[in-house]
Amino acid sequence: MAERNDISSLLAFIGREGDWRERLQDVVAEHLMPALEEFEIDHDGVADLLGEQWSGVLWGCGFEDFLGQRYDDGNIVDLYLKRRGWKETALNRAYFAALRDAPVSLYEVSDVRPGASMVLRDLLADAPPVTVREKSATRTLKQWDRIAVRVVPERDHHVISGALLPFRAEAVDFLFAGLRDALKLKKRDALRLSRDQLLGCAPIFTSAWLFIEIDRALTQAQPQFTNSDGDDVLFHDLRFPLASGVTQKAIAQRLDEVKDFLPEGPKFWNWLAARKGRSGKAGGGIMLDTQMEGATVLGSLELKGKTLLVTVNSAGRAAKVEALISAAAGDLLRPPLTTIRTVEQMRAEQRRDGPRETADEIPPEVARQLMRDHLDRHYRETLDAPIPALGGKSPRQAVRTAGGREKVIGWLKYLENRSARHGESPIAEYDFSWMWAELGLESYRR
Repeated sequence: MAERNDISSLLAFIGREGDWRERLQDVVAEHLMPALEEFEIDHDGVADLLGEQWSGVLWGCGFEDFLGQRYDDGNIVDLYLKRRGWKETALNRAYFAALRDAPVSLYEVSDVRPGASMVLRDLLADAPPVTVREKSATRTLKQWDRIAVRVVPERDHHVISGALLPFRAEAVDFLFAGLRDALKLKKRDALRLSRDQLLGCAPIFTSAWLFIEIDRALTQAQPQFTNSDGDDVLFHDLRFPLASGVTQKAIAQRLDEVKDFLPEGPKFWNWLAARKGRSGKAGGGIMLDTQMEGATVLGSLELKGKTLLVTVNSAGRAAKVEALISAAAGDLLRPPLTTIRTVEQMRAEQRRDGPRETADEIPPEVARQLMRDHLDRHYRETLDAPIPALGGKSPRQAVRTAGGREKVIGWLKYLENRSARHGESPIAEYDFSWMWAELGLESYRR
């Protein structure tokens, strides 16, 4: 007996009808060909670049669009149900009819309940948010993700169609620009589409996603990493052996006297410097910059057995910290042994070795609490700090105007979505609700 989403009989029917088969191919081509021609690749090239799984999803975007097309001699779903509907279950017949009439749109995801449901808010219409029942997608989607999909009513609830495309921020911008161009809207015009407009613009959703994803796949050059000093990132591990007869306590007393070394326990120090802007040397690369206590973390120092281990992320910082340590405790330490690793080498080691367990490993519950405390301090400071995305205003300042409030809401959603994507890390569990409340925006967190 057929089940909902079993389209095998429908596909077989289309395959036997020459005109309908060709029409399906034409609609799928309308979704795919603009990007394929632009990047001069074929269908096999898409699978090679993006992964085989996306070939089926992209074909499904065209197929679902085809189900809603109406030609002079009718609609394929109407024809199929008339001739073969008696073979389908009542649920499947209703699903095909509902999918035929459901337009694709861009939705913002919230209230994700893995394996059960999620709430979708249509970003292109003024419809109220809708809860959809969904098992597989809710196990990977995160709060504030954006997806292109069709929402299909089913009995007393809603489900989503099979063709789902997750949209990155740049893909959203590209889509909105494409829709405005297709509908001849001005930039100041509200981007609100009717059902018929959404049905007619379905290929634009697929093309926007494909253009961004293909471009990313073709330009995945190794990014340049810099630190806040503008130095190229090269991780330096300096291992200072303790001189004969020297104790950890003696080293600790000397290090505690260095004003830039902030103790975090009897055996660990963070090397801090006053916070400053990004160096002009950083260019277009990615800046690795860790902040705490209103300062930049330049490195860390830790006593382990008969060794002082120092970790920094550039040659310049390695030279500076060695000078500081030598001035403070040089008579108690032997010259350091230095190991240098690139970002890619560190990643390769992590992939090869996996997580390491040591006797000094912090218990997970302690690590979570430490991370929560650190993030609490960091974000509480951030509420009063100028944010480039908010036009150089602090979040507390920006929420005082309607335009600023919209920017703060988008900024909070970005923070929460980025945090949720940290896998099993304690960062992924961080609760941002207090920030929404602190800024008086609780009602917008939906």
